Amino acid sequence: MTNSAKNLQDISLSVLDLSPVMVGGTVADALHRSLDLAQHVEQWDFKRYWLAEHHNMAGIASSATAVVIGYIAGGTSTIRVGSGGIMLPNHAPLVIAEQFGTLAALYPNRIDLGIGRAPGTDPLTVRALHRDPRAHARDFPDLLEELRGYFSSQASTRAVRSIPAEGMNVPIWLLGSSDYSAQLAGYLGLPFAHAGQFAAENTQMALDAYRSSFRPSAVLQEPYVMLGVSVVAADTTEKARYLSTTQQQKLLQLIRGRLKTAQMAPPVANMEPLWDDQEKAMVEGRLRASIIGDAPTVRAGLQSLLDATQADELIITSEIYHHADRLRSYEIVGSVWKS
Repeated sequence: MTNSAKNLQDISLSVLDLSPVMVGGTVADALHRSLDLAQHVEQWDFKRYWLAEHHNMAGIASSATAVVIGYIAGGTSTIRVGSGGIMLPNHAPLVIAEQFGTLAALYPNRIDLGIGRAPGTDPLTVRALHRDPRAHARDFPDLLEELRGYFSSQASTRAVRSIPAEGMNVPIWLLGSSDYSAQLAGYLGLPFAHAGQFAAENTQMALDAYRSSFRPSAVLQEPYVMLGVSVVAADTTEKARYLSTTQQQKLLQLIRGRLKTAQMAPPVANMEPLWDDQEKAMVEGRLRASIIGDAPTVRAGLQSLLDATQADELIITSEIYHHADRLRSYEIVGSVWKS
């Protein structure tokens, strides 16, 4: 689309957090920073705070995602808290239903359940989770149907019940980086969240697949798209580019196959000694869809993304080393959203 049908003020903004563990830091530090960030963005009127499931990664503290969601929800009062996402093939649907039904009982009308199809980890870790690494593609629709069944108000007739989940209002979202989950979400009439922060090249394909396959349901009458985007905002574009070297270093470790052992690194004044020309090109290619700069740059970037996708909601991830700078980044995003 070339003409905007929506302005930033017309949509909701949310937060995606991986609870990053800093070099030399601890898991406790990371989780405490996540809670502090959630409390701030709640004051700035962000709609949701989602946490992602990853395993066997030294730089991510949110592997026990449901536990962290409870911690964040318990320390906030109005913002919706949820998963972006729970990797369904890693868990028995009954266990997920019990966890999120319990969360919904404790924090009514504030819990979201975003579901992903990928394992979110390596094959050895998948086996350690006692799951079949090949099952995610084969069984995902059946697992999803089983999971949704536990939340039904008619679930009391089932032989196996999730007592905390029955009749609970826990919106289920499908998450995806390609068109598979997009099409399934559309077919089932569920909201869809696209991982645009790392799969921007697939964004339009996935959104087209979702919208074209959408069928109205008891959940939604019209398609609802939430789009992930990476943002590094600062008071000057020069500082934002400096802060973004933390994200560049993370992607460099990913390219080198070292992400499992890497933790969030502080920004550097010059990346040139850290990479070669090929690595630089690969990292910059992956960051092409990121929005990095001062408030006017961020405003223009977010509006351009909205013009192109007509998303209903944007979920922002900001991989920034110093907590004060991360807070400031979200504060700037919130200010341009409202202006």
